[in-house]
Amino acid sequence: MKAVVEIAGKQVVVTEGQRVKVPKLSLKEGSKHRFTDVLLLSSDGEKQVGTPHVTGAAVEATVLEHGRGKKIIVFKMKRRKNYRRRSGHRQDYTEIQIEEILRPS
Repeated sequence: MKAVVEIAGKQVVVTEGQRVKVPKLSLKEGSKHRFTDVLLLSSDGEKQVGTPHVTGAAVEATVLEHGRGKKIIVFKMKRRKNYRRRSGHRQDYTEIQIEEILRPS
């Protein structure tokens, strides 16, 4: 079974048992959390689309760890103007494991 869930403003496609890195959440490591903003459920060719959310559906997940992603370089330049700016950025993330996708009853 697959589900599209809205987590921290991002839409994520998840399946049971999957590990996902999402934008940082203010949850403790090892805690369980239930995400109720399910936009779509899909299993065996059967799809259930929400308007905008599927009522009664939820995704249960366990917080594994918090961390920081790889460094990316942001470089701006304007040719012939002696303008160059270089900066780096590391995005904070939370890694979660999807335990169960709950269908509406």
